[in-house]
Amino acid sequence: MNGTTQSQENRTELRLDYNDLVAGRLVIVINGLPAAVPPLPNGRGRRSSSSPLVEEAAAIKSATGYAPALCTPLLLAAWRGKEALTLELIAAMIEDATADDERRATALAEYARAILYNGLGRYEHAVPAAQHACEQEDLGALGRPLLELVESAARSNDRTFASEALRRLDEREDAESTDWELGARARSAALLSDGEAAENHYRQAIERFDCSQSSVHLARARLVYGEWLRRENRRLDAREQLRPAHEVFSSAGVEAFAERSRRELMATGETARRRSDDTRGALTHQEAQIARLAQDGFSNPEIGAQLFISPRTVQYHLRKVFLKLGITSRNQLGRVSSSLLNAA
Repeated sequence: MNGTTQSQENRTELRLDYNDLVAGRLVIVINGLPAAVPPLPNGRGRRSSSSPLVEEAAAIKSATGYAPALCTPLLLAAWRGKEALTLELIAAMIEDATADDERRATALAEYARAILYNGLGRYEHAVPAAQHACEQEDLGALGRPLLELVESAARSNDRTFASEALRRLDEREDAESTDWELGARARSAALLSDGEAAENHYRQAIERFDCSQSSVHLARARLVYGEWLRRENRRLDAREQLRPAHEVFSSAGVEAFAERSRRELMATGETARRRSDDTRGALTHQEAQIARLAQDGFSNPEIGAQLFISPRTVQYHLRKVFLKLGITSRNQLGRVSSSLLNAA
C-alpha cells in the first residue's frame, strides 16, 4: 500500500512494506521524514546522541508502556509541524491498531494532532484534539495532553476547558511530582494568570523544565513567557526569552514552533533567520557564546553565572557544539579556529 504527500520542500512517501513481515509484525518504511539524528555537517556520519524530539517520544512510550511502530515518526512529524504527513500517519496508526489498542492509539494520535496545531498556532483545531487525548488515562496521567489543552483553550479564549485541565493537573501534584510535572503545572497556571502571579508561574516553569532537562518543553515555556511579555509591552524582556526558544526549536528541527517564536521576535522589532538545511549544523547565537567562553577556560558554573542559565543547560549546549564541530572534548575546542565559533 502506498501513499504520497507533496510539500513545497520535498516529497514524502509513506510505504507499508508487506515483503518484510516477521512474526506477524509489520515493518514501516518512511522516506522523506527528516532524520531523527541528522548527519554531521563535516560528513563524518551520524551523531551518536538522540535528538530532543526522539527523547520526548521515548519518554511517552516508556511512561505509557505503549509503543506502536508509528509512535516516534508520528510525534516527530507533529512537533515539526508537518501537517500532511502527521495526518497521514495518524490515519495509518488508527487503521493498524488492534481492537484492544484502538483507544490508546486514538489518544496518542489526538495528542500528536494537538501538538501539531498548537505549533502551527491553529488553536481552535488543537482544543478538540487535546480533549480527546485527555480521555485516555494512560496518556492523561503524564500531563502532556492536559498541557496542550490548557494552551490551546487559553489561546482560544475558552477558559472553561483550560481551567478544568489545570484543575486536573493540580490534582496530580504531590510530594513525589517530578520537575517536568511541576513545570507543566506552573506553565499552565501562568497561561491563566495575570500580572505578578503570571510572571512568577512562568519563571517557575522555566526553572522546573530546565531541571528536568526537557529542552523542547523549556523552549515552549520561554515561548509563551515571551509572548506574554510582549503583550505586556516589555519588548526587551520578551526578546531574552524568545531568542533561546527560537534557537532550540531551530536547532532541533521543531519548525512550526520555531516559526511561531520567529514571528514573535519580529513583533518585538528584532529579526530572526529561518533555519535551513544549509545552516542547521551552524552554531546558534547562544551556542557560539558558550563555546567562546568555554574556549577561554571558563567552567560550566562560571559560564552559567554569566549567562543566567544553569550549568546543566551549559553542558547541554556544549554537547551540541561538540557534535556540530565534530569534536569530543574541551581540549579539542581549544584548538578550533575562532572563525568557526561564530553564530549562523
